[in-house]
Amino acid sequence: MDEMRAANRDLTFAGVIVVAPGEADELITNEQKAALGALHLRKIDLADRVLVVNPGGYIGESTSREIAYAHATGKPISFTDPV
Repeated sequence: MDEMRAANRDLTFAGVIVVAPGEADELITNEQKAALGALHLRKIDLADRVLVVNPGGYIGESTSREIAYAHATGKPISFTDPV
């Protein structure tokens, strides 16, 4: 089980409502990628706080944008691993 699924499971069992990013196992089009990116920002709007699952401290390009958006909207942000 990957770290994001494990965090989702642990938080859910702790009674936290988890609004997680979507997952895609197959290649997606640029249009689908853009739509998912916009949807992730809307999910941040719904959240009380943002937990970034960043194994080994890694943060990718889209996650960096989402962190900046969460910061700009005043959402508290925490990380699973030191950055």
